[in-house]
Amino acid sequence: MPHFSVVIPLYNKEKDIKATLESLFEQTFSDFEVVVVNDGSTDNSEAIVKEFDDPRIRLFSKENEGVALTRNLGVEKAKTNHIVFLDADDYWYPFHLENLHNLTSKFPEEQWYATAYEKKHNQKLTTAMISPIMEQKNWMGVVDDYFKNSLIDALAWTSAVCMKKDFFQKLNGFDATITNGAGEDTDLWLRAALESPLVFSTRISARHNLDSSNRISHTPTKDRVFMSLDKYEDIAKSNPYLKQYLDVNRFSFAIQHKLAKDDASFEDYVRKIDLKNLTSKQRFLLKQPRKALIGMKNLKYLLETLGKRTTAFK
Repeated sequence: MPHFSVVIPLYNKEKDIKATLESLFEQTFSDFEVVVVNDGSTDNSEAIVKEFDDPRIRLFSKENEGVALTRNLGVEKAKTNHIVFLDADDYWYPFHLENLHNLTSKFPEEQWYATAYEKKHNQKLTTAMISPIMEQKNWMGVVDDYFKNSLIDALAWTSAVCMKKDFFQKLNGFDATITNGAGEDTDLWLRAALESPLVFSTRISARHNLDSSNRISHTPTKDRVFMSLDKYEDIAKSNPYLKQYLDVNRFSFAIQHKLAKDDASFEDYVRKIDLKNLTSKQRFLLKQPRKALIGMKNLKYLLETLGKRTTAFK
């Protein structure tokens, strides 16, 4: 039996899936199977997967149901207890699975693992994830507090996570009531962090392609069902970093809803935020009218095309 099962959800990614699979098959650690679940693609995505003549690929097809149920089915079909997620438009450096294998070998008793990653904003700008833990170069170990270290960029990002299958099933997988990239991943990592500490490597071995095609996060805000942050409030009463993490996410959701002219949802998110948990920049942004936010968003994209990352989370 292979060591890893690599689960790839596939939906209309004909422009990206070839490069993603090529990065997978260039891994220095090759003891893995590939579980591709085609979520009712209407383009040439499945045909491109079939061009790869590799016995490690297992391809399943179903009607379109969304990324949460697609990933859950992939885990169900996986033959191993070490599940690694890879979205169909992301990229792994050749040593990514080796990086994860080092973690699972050194900390076999733990339940979930992740590596550091970078963000490709466009052709001119790729930046490393931002977290206090990244100050420790080439470090691997058990993270003392997931939430404290995830207030700018989250430690766990889907295409850099490995989770034991039985742990994933204990958590009931991805919540399919959350839709179109409105927190399916964040919600699972939050539940995982409350159950078990994350094992992490600060060696960057994966890339989040923010400029890929057909990204579900580009779905209009009003067409998305966002994760519930409120259900974690009771736990947050005894965990100040969790409360801060929830409020930072509320800030993000609030801004998205103001941009979408959903003032009622904006006000609901803001009402539940302890403003002391936000930076001065975030508090300033919450006060801005929609037109000003649009202008700042456009400026952010312009600066990124010039090679400079800006973020409201730092």
